[in-house]
Amino acid sequence: MKHFFYKYQGTGNDFVMIDNRLGAFERHNTDLIAHLCNRRTGVGADGLILLETDLDYDFRMVYYNADGKESTMCGNGGRCIVAFANFLGIIEKNSEFIAIDGPHLARIDDAYVELKMQDVSSISSNDNYHVLDTGSPHYVALQSGLQAIDMNTEGSKIRHTAPFDAGGVNVNFAEKINEDTFAIRTYERGVEGETLSCGTGATAVAIAMFHSGQTPSKSIALETQGGVLKVRFEPHSSSYSDVWLCGPTKQVFKGDLQW
Repeated sequence: MKHFFYKYQGTGNDFVMIDNRLGAFERHNTDLIAHLCNRRTGVGADGLILLETDLDYDFRMVYYNADGKESTMCGNGGRCIVAFANFLGIIEKNSEFIAIDGPHLARIDDAYVELKMQDVSSISSNDNYHVLDTGSPHYVALQSGLQAIDMNTEGSKIRHTAPFDAGGVNVNFAEKINEDTFAIRTYERGVEGETLSCGTGATAVAIAMFHSGQTPSKSIALETQGGVLKVRFEPHSSSYSDVWLCGPTKQVFKGDLQW
């Protein structure tokens, strides 16, 4: 079979993007999706995203990790699919779409996408780390000497150790640069390795750093390995609302898939 695809990236987090409004793609073929995400034998990506029709929203986002399994929300993927929908003429400047974690508002201006994330209702804080769900579950810890860390080794240890080994967790280490800027690195479950950027991870780090008193800012810059993301939010006594993930997107190339 043949199917047309596009490749998008947002601060280095890259995705195979497919317009599946006609339903022609084999969306339950795990092996196929994993093959397409393989960087040696396929297109190569951190994940694959289908843009599908939804009667109540501009479109539906269906996200798969690089292992071929449908997964929880992907923030950078959400930003990239907004750019894709704009490219296809489905939306103009503003959008409301549906993903696995519910509806999302978004705005796009010259490939810069602002995506409204779900509210964060609770944070579990320990002596050395925080755990919270920003559409996907995240472990967040402060770490000095961030660039010297073997992220694949250290991230894998946490991801595969109780109590996180059952469902898996994404692992983020952060280092404070200044009052409202943090450098971050992320190990993603499903990819089973470090990615250059993670949108839900950046969101988790921003909120965790505010929650733990590392910053008084409600608008935080996150320096990922692939570029800078910005997260803003409104804090409440035990929750966070009006959470926005913002950053650039780029269409990298397009072509025909054959399988």
